Amino acid sequence: MFKILNLSNIFYWIEKLIGFINSIFFILLLVALSFALIFSPPDYLQGDSVRIMYVHVPSAWIGLASFSSIAILSIAHFIFKIKNIKLITKSIAPIGLMFTCLALVTGSIWGQPTWGTWWAWDARITSMLILALFYVGFISTHKFISDENKANKISSIIAIIGLINIPIIKYSVDWWNTLHQPASIKLTGESSIHSSMLMPLLLMFFVLILYCALIFLMKYKTEIIRIKKKNLKRL
Repeated sequence: MFKILNLSNIFYWIEKLIGFINSIFFILLLVALSFALIFSPPDYLQGDSVRIMYVHVPSAWIGLASFSSIAILSIAHFIFKIKNIKLITKSIAPIGLMFTCLALVTGSIWGQPTWGTWWAWDARITSMLILALFYVGFISTHKFISDENKANKISSIIAIIGLINIPIIKYSVDWWNTLHQPASIKLTGESSIHSSMLMPLLLMFFVLILYCALIFLMKYKTEIIRIKKKNLKRL
């Protein structure tokens, strides 16, 4: 693991991965959008507005997964003191914030025709907004604190505290009365979403994951270059 994370070894593989993702991304995006916008049926109650789901739901998943990854890696940083871990978390954070905000915006657009309001302070929406604020706090720490060790320590604490919010978001629809329906896709048990909607949803999720990987690799590459330039100045 330590050898893989070595800055001198990873740069080559980043370039290879970026090239590979670029070669397949737009084809897969076209396929996913075709299923989401054309081939999938309208909902019997929501009509075509349900198609917002194909962006909203994957965005929420990515926002949650990104912050969970940041928090787990921050715990690992406290234990193992591997500097590259902080490069990874700094590269993930802007992606997670972007998709969390996208989930909030698309949720509002979806909520207006479905619930008759753009915004409601229910448990799921409020906890997602709090997640966005944790992202802002994490990113701002690195932006405005010049002492790198202090910034790493504070950002790690923010990420670990913010991890408490993840199960609140996940189970808010079960713990409180909210506007959101319970989960339609279940890893354990039978999912209530029809396959004609599930397949486009998973396709869009896969395409957005590829997009995240592409942005992450480019951001991580930039961080590596920054560190190398910083080390050269010290020589």
